[in-house]
Amino acid sequence: QVQLVESGGGLVQPGGSLRLSCAASGSISSINDMGWYRQAPGKERELVAVITSGGRTNYADSVKGRFTISRDNANVSVYLQMNSLKPDDTAIYYCNADVVYFMGWRRNNGNYWGQGTLVTVSS
Repeated sequence: QVQLVESGGGLVQPGGSLRLSCAASGSISSINDMGWYRQAPGKERELVAVITSGGRTNYADSVKGRFTISRDNANVSVYLQMNSLKPDDTAIYYCNADVVYFMGWRRNNGNYWGQGTLVTVSS
C-alpha cells in the first residue's frame, strides 16, 4: 500500500517560518495532485495548498503570498514553506495525495492522508 509521512511541525513565534515535508512511500506508480490541509481546534479541515504533477499550484486566500508549496523532482515528496506565520495558522497540518499504485500487475487509484503534524504559532 501507500504511506505518507509528514515532518517539520513545531512551535514558532508570530512572524516566523516553518517548512513542512511529506514523503510518500509504497508501491507507487505515479502521484497526481499533492496537497496540504489543516484543521484548527473546533474547525473543519480546510485546503491550504495543492500542486499538480505538472507543477500548477493553488492556495487558500488566507495563505497566498505567505506559503509556498513545492514538489521534488521524483514527485513523491511535497513541501510547504510557511513564512510570516500568524496565530490563526495554528492547526494540525495534513498531507494528502492522489496516488496510482501497483496491486499485483494492476494499477489502482487511491487518495491518502498523512498522520498530521502540529503547527503552533504563539509568542
